[in-house]
Amino acid sequence: MHPLESHTLEIIRRDALFPGKGSIVLGVSGGADSTGLLAVLARLREHLNVSLIAVYIDHGLRPSETVNEKSCVQSLAADLQADFTSIGVNTTEHARAMKLSLEHSARELRYQALRKVAGERHASCIATAHTADDQAEEILIRLLRGSGRQGLSGMRTKSGDIVRPFLETKKKDIIAYLADRNVRYLEDSSNADPRFLRNRVRLELIPLLERNFDAGIKQALRKTARNLAEDEKLLDELTETAYERVLIPAGAEDQTAFLKFRLDRQEFLKQPGALQRRIIEKILWRIGSIAHFSHILQIVEAARTGRTGTEYHLSRGLRVGVQKHYLEFVYPEGRRPWRGRLYRE
Repeated sequence: MHPLESHTLEIIRRDALFPGKGSIVLGVSGGADSTGLLAVLARLREHLNVSLIAVYIDHGLRPSETVNEKSCVQSLAADLQADFTSIGVNTTEHARAMKLSLEHSARELRYQALRKVAGERHASCIATAHTADDQAEEILIRLLRGSGRQGLSGMRTKSGDIVRPFLETKKKDIIAYLADRNVRYLEDSSNADPRFLRNRVRLELIPLLERNFDAGIKQALRKTARNLAEDEKLLDELTETAYERVLIPAGAEDQTAFLKFRLDRQEFLKQPGALQRRIIEKILWRIGSIAHFSHILQIVEAARTGRTGTEYHLSRGLRVGVQKHYLEFVYPEGRRPWRGRLYRE
């Protein structure tokens, strides 16, 4: 067994990435990383007792290249005895409609497409070819965007239905493996497109940091992410315990409990500030609201000093009302904008 295959098998078993017998969906672009993942998992198929579905996604951005890419991925899948399917998406139209960057739009549509195939084929999970190099780039990107501790802890080898068997593998090792196994891969011209932030981080920022500050910057970033991930795991556990303590159970009158949350102000204020912010964030996520950091700080301050009857108007009709003993999170008119007040003056 090739060293990369044995290393990948070890990661898959260590982190229980595949839930036993079943199908695995792989996003395969034809580039080195995803081609390597398909080739490695094909070699490990009998050890893992899984079948593979290679999915090529045409984002509609490079029409002169996609025909050849699709053909190469389809041919490789046939050679490796993996199923193949392809899906076309309109990245530009989606970006315009949703007011997203092309990069964000492509990523959103890509995961939608992969999940569509996974649902139709009853696949157990979706495998992506994110590497250790991608991890370092992602941490820098999140730092530039002002992410908090959770964001800076980076990607995980397993996040819901997404698994990343190559997350601890360097790109150079994947390229060496493809050469050893005589597997052809393609170069995606969009990887050099400066419109995409990730490309600028990869091609400009990281080389600058390596050259002028620390040649081992990528390793340092990954180490930082691992340390923060350990902290996050503990904080998640503490937050869940505190969340259960401060949440007031819905009464019989609250049959629409999924649209209403109440937290005990006294119990909430006993929690450390770090947990208070995370509790509010958790409530906003669970009630279906965007957890803007400014809103989180505003609600924490309301719990501390807010007067009875005060209310805050957040996005999509969410109201946060202040009462003497509790804070109330509710959509009085459902998840839609409206101009009314939660409490009568």
